Amino acid sequence: MDLSCFKAYDLRGRVPDQLNPQLAERIGRAYAEVTGAKRVIVGYDIRLSSPEIADALSSGLMAAGADVFDIGLCGTELVYFATSHYKMDGGIMVTASHNPRDHNGMKMVGPDSRPISSDNGLNDIRDRVPEPFGDAPKQGRYEPLEVMTAYIDHLLGYVDSGSLKPMTIVVNAGNGGAGLIIDELEQHLPFDFAKVHHEADGNFPNGVPNPILEENRAVTAEAVIEHGAAMGIAWDGDYDRCFFFDENGRFIEGYYIVGLLADQFLRKTGGGKVIHDPRLTWNTIDLVKAAGGEAIESKTGHAFIKQRMRDEDAVYGGEMSAHHYFRDFAYCDSGMIPWLLIAERLCQSGQTLSSLIDARIEAYPASGEINRTIADPPKVITAIEAKYSVGAKNVSHVDGVSIEFDDWRFNLRMSNTEPVVRLNVESRGDIPLMKEKTAELLAEMERLNK
Repeated sequence: MDLSCFKAYDLRGRVPDQLNPQLAERIGRAYAEVTGAKRVIVGYDIRLSSPEIADALSSGLMAAGADVFDIGLCGTELVYFATSHYKMDGGIMVTASHNPRDHNGMKMVGPDSRPISSDNGLNDIRDRVPEPFGDAPKQGRYEPLEVMTAYIDHLLGYVDSGSLKPMTIVVNAGNGGAGLIIDELEQHLPFDFAKVHHEADGNFPNGVPNPILEENRAVTAEAVIEHGAAMGIAWDGDYDRCFFFDENGRFIEGYYIVGLLADQFLRKTGGGKVIHDPRLTWNTIDLVKAAGGEAIESKTGHAFIKQRMRDEDAVYGGEMSAHHYFRDFAYCDSGMIPWLLIAERLCQSGQTLSSLIDARIEAYPASGEINRTIADPPKVITAIEAKYSVGAKNVSHVDGVSIEFDDWRFNLRMSNTEPVVRLNVESRGDIPLMKEKTAELLAEMERLNK
């Protein structure tokens, strides 16, 4: 039995050879047995194979004695929301996010929407799948569950609706699921939405929705210019990540969005803790401190950040990869809450998005994440650390190695999932220095890789 679809944080694989209804049914049985869950939320994304896989998954859950609450076609965050809001034992989202069209997968959570990954149950579920199963003495029941009304109410609770003003916003769902939510929110907001690739279509006629790829950005940027919009937003397929474009159509690095959201959130809460990843940090630390909050660094990755937020009772957590987490959203990531907060900020401040961001880019220019395929990543990282830690102000190993000097810093880390090394460099208000050090580090990595 091919169990290669089980990864570190979720399941992902090609349909039907790596994931199919027969395997999905066994995964449902294994999930119920291993977790002991009796009430489970099931939702699925817009992929063509998703309804069939979700049905088979639900059959397995019910055969093992768990009641299935089916929330139907949705985004990952609706499974998170429904699991925590209705106090279920767990939830499973059938999605392969931004993977190729012929792939599918699952994201699993337990009570309170806590992530189930390889270090807390996912490997146990994988190991249970190939073993024989018997049916539970009492079959679980099936119940459709309407969650959209409660979810939309929850989203609107993050903003002061009285401060919102009419403006045009470009929204690009990439033919994923985000358009369904925009259509619901539209009835409650004064914004005029210019909709691009809006219809949910698992054939992905305009390519797989993944705005982090540069070639996928032009269509949103051009629409912003064409409509004279205040900003543009693009999502991935299951809309747990959102990406921003300013009123000039410029794509904004996720790093600067983390700082802006932290600032906006702390203004509302009057302080609190903010969790951020170690790749780029100075801008976030600066804004959090100025807003009366406390910035705390965590290892990159949703399972680490969510746990650290719980440990610290943090109000918000952000990664430069466009994942944004909220305490009041069961510490989970949402692709809808961030843009609502930024739209609110534009309305309240009267400023353009570019003016809010430009000041931060000038204060802390950054390289953006640069990936290099390296034959022996640990060797290269160790050699770079040995060379650059001499005379450094601070060396940290929260995630890979972060080395800090008075006027510049960098983070170098291995990918969790592929043989690449990821580099991020930033400086204090000095673009030439940031560029010089980035080029220097890349040349050194190239030399060490020979």
